[in-house]
Amino acid sequence: MASTPDRPKGKSLSDLGMVWDFARRYPGHIACAGIALLFAAAATSGVPYSFKLIIDRGFSGGGDIARWFQYLLFLVLIMALATSVRFYFVSWLGERVVADIRLAVHRNLLRLAPGFFEENRPAEITSRITVDTTIIEQVVGTTVSVALRNVVMGIACAVILFVLAPKLAAMMLIGIALIVLPLTILGRRVRTISKSSQDRIADVGTVTGEVLGAMKIVQAFNQQDREAERFTNATEAVFATARKRIGLRAVMTFLIIALVFSSITWVIWQGAVDVSSGKMTGGTIAAFVLYGGLLAGAFGALSEVYGDLLRAAGASERLNELLKAEPEIKAPANPTPLPVPAEGRLKFENVTFHYPTRKDTSALDGFSLELRPNERLAVVGPSGAGKTTIFQLAQRFYDPEQGSVSLDGVNLKDADPADVRQRIAMVPQEVVIFAASARDNLRYGNWDASEDEIWEAARDANAETFLRALPEGLDTFMGEGGARLSGGQRQRIAIARALLRRNAPLLLLDEATSALDAESERLVQEALDRLVAGRTTIVIAHRLATVRAADRIIVMDHGRIVEEGDHSSLTAQGGLYARLARLQFDGLAA
Repeated sequence: MASTPDRPKGKSLSDLGMVWDFARRYPGHIACAGIALLFAAAATSGVPYSFKLIIDRGFSGGGDIARWFQYLLFLVLIMALATSVRFYFVSWLGERVVADIRLAVHRNLLRLAPGFFEENRPAEITSRITVDTTIIEQVVGTTVSVALRNVVMGIACAVILFVLAPKLAAMMLIGIALIVLPLTILGRRVRTISKSSQDRIADVGTVTGEVLGAMKIVQAFNQQDREAERFTNATEAVFATARKRIGLRAVMTFLIIALVFSSITWVIWQGAVDVSSGKMTGGTIAAFVLYGGLLAGAFGALSEVYGDLLRAAGASERLNELLKAEPEIKAPANPTPLPVPAEGRLKFENVTFHYPTRKDTSALDGFSLELRPNERLAVVGPSGAGKTTIFQLAQRFYDPEQGSVSLDGVNLKDADPADVRQRIAMVPQEVVIFAASARDNLRYGNWDASEDEIWEAARDANAETFLRALPEGLDTFMGEGGARLSGGQRQRIAIARALLRRNAPLLLLDEATSALDAESERLVQEALDRLVAGRTTIVIAHRLATVRAADRIIVMDHGRIVEEGDHSSLTAQGGLYARLARLQFDGLAA
C-alpha cells in the first residue's frame, strides 16, 4: 500500500510553499498582478498627501485649488484602474492554481494502490480536494493580494509618516510593535484549530455520503432518527471547533485594533498640541492622520488575513500529504516484459499476506496454486477464507509479504503493473457502473474499441436487446451507479466490458449470478460461457451449483487450500466442501 509521508505538523506559513510552487508556473500573471498592486498602493498612498496640498496650498496658500483636486482625481482613477487589473490577474491565479492542485492530487491518487484507500477514508480525501482547495482559492485569489497590498501600504505609510513628523511616527510605531506578540501566540493556536475544523468538516462529508448511498437501507430499517443524530453530532462538532477558532480570531482582532487605534489616538493628541503651538501645519497633521489611518487599516487587515493564511496553510498541508503520497505498488525501474504470446499461466508459491488494516488475520497463509493455460478453476469456501484475496494479488493491488505470484513465468513484482492488468479481464459480483453513457461504460474494457466491436461484445453478452431499447441507445446516460439498469443488465454490461479486452487471457470471475432471477441468470450464464472460452478462468463460486463445469475445484479455509478435486470426489471425501454442498442443496430441497 501507499502511505503519506511522516512529517511534523508545521506551526508557520511555510506549508504554503506548496501553493507557491504551483503559482510560480505563471510568472507573467504574477508580474502583472504585482505591477498593478504597486501602482494601486502608490496611488492610494498619494491620496493623503494630496489632501495636505489642498489644505496647505489650496485653502491656506491662496493658490489654484482646482489644480490640487485634479491631482486627487488623477490618483483616484489610477487607483481604480490598477485595482481592477490586480483583481483580474490575482483571481485568475487563484482559480488556475486550485485547478492545477486538484489535477495533480487526482493524478497522484490514481497511482496509489487500494491499500491507501483502505487506511484513508475516501470521503475525507474528497473533502480535501473540494473544501481545502476552496480555502486555498480564496487565499490565492483574495487574501494574499490583500496581505501584499497592506504590507506595501504599511511600509509606504510608515516612510511617509517619518518624513512628515519623525517624532510622532516613532511614537506610533512603538504602539504598533506591541501587536506582534499576541499575533504570533494566538496565530499558532488558530492554525491548529483550523486544521481540526477541516477534519471535522470531512467527518460531515463522510456521514452524508454514507447515508445518501444507503438511503434504502436506512429507511427500510427505520433508522432515520439515528442517522439524523449522527449527522447532528458531526455538524455540532464542526460548529464547536469553528466557535473556538472564531473566538480566538475575535480576541486577536480586538487586541490588534485596540492597540493600533489607541496608539493613533495618542499620537494625534500629541500632533494637535504641535499644531496649536505652530510647530506643524494643518495640512501636515491632516495628512498624518490619514496616513496613520491607512497604516492602522493595513495592520488591522493583516491581523484578519493572517488567520486566513494560517487556515490555508493547514489546508495546504493536508493536500500536500496526498500530493506526496508514494505508491508502494509501482513498476520497477527496469520492468521485465511479459512473454508474447500471452498464455494466462498464473502461479502462487507459498504466499502469505495480511491486509494493512487486518494485521492480526492472515488472508493467505502459505498458499500455493498453479493454473494451466485455458484451465477453468472454481474457488469455494466460507466467507473470509481468502478467495477474493487471490484476485487482489493476481491484479497486483497488493504484494505478498512472503512467497511470490507470477504470470506467464514472470514475478509480478518484476513486471509493470499496467502490463499485468492488461492481460486480465474481470467480472465482479458488485458491478461498478459509472455515471456516464452506456458506450463509455462498455468501452471501459477497451477505450479504443470501435462501434462494431462494442455491439459485438454487447451481443455476446446478451446485452444488445436492452441496449438498443434505451432512449438514446449507447448514448443513454446510465445514472448514478447504473440506477437505470436492473441487476442482470448491470452484470451483462460488466461481461461485455470484459469481452472487449480481447488480449486478456486470464479471466477473474466473482460469480455474477448469485443474486439474479432465473431469466436473468440464464442470460448471464450464456454470456459467461462465451466469455470464458479460450481463457484461463478463476471463478469464485458462491453457489456450488455453478462449479460442475470447472476443470478443478479448490476449497479454501483460513487462507489455505484444504481440499482439491472435482465435485464428485470432493463430495465423497465428506469434508468442508461436502458440508457446504449439503447446507446449500438441502436448503434448496427444503
